[in-house]
Amino acid sequence: MKSEMIEMDESVSVLGEPLAACGEAPVTGYFRDSKCNTCKQDTGSHTVCIEASREFLEFSKSKGNDLSTPMPEYGFEGLKPGNSWCLCAARWLEAYENNKAPRVFLTRTHVKALEIVPMELLKKFAVDLN
Repeated sequence: MKSEMIEMDESVSVLGEPLAACGEAPVTGYFRDSKCNTCKQDTGSHTVCIEASREFLEFSKSKGNDLSTPMPEYGFEGLKPGNSWCLCAARWLEAYENNKAPRVFLTRTHVKALEIVPMELLKKFAVDLN
């Protein structure tokens, strides 16, 4: 059986600039490289860099994705409000549709997020838009 090589998509933000790091405490990203990089194997599209809020973390937990409870067996200390995290684009959109969307960092959000979330929505929630 031949193993499939994972090829990372180009590391570009929704602003067309080099993708900035999203979070290192805890370390985030599909590749756990602190960036919201992605590839075709990343079926969840972990491409939206968020600033976690209590409201969002509670919403995510209610939907079966508990990001706040520590899981030491995976080296995951759990997210707290204010932490940055590479979130699945569809989860961010679901949170938006339920009025629970967390703020986003455009310089840290991968361009592939735009395949799921319109730029206009990301801009409304941008932490880093001048």
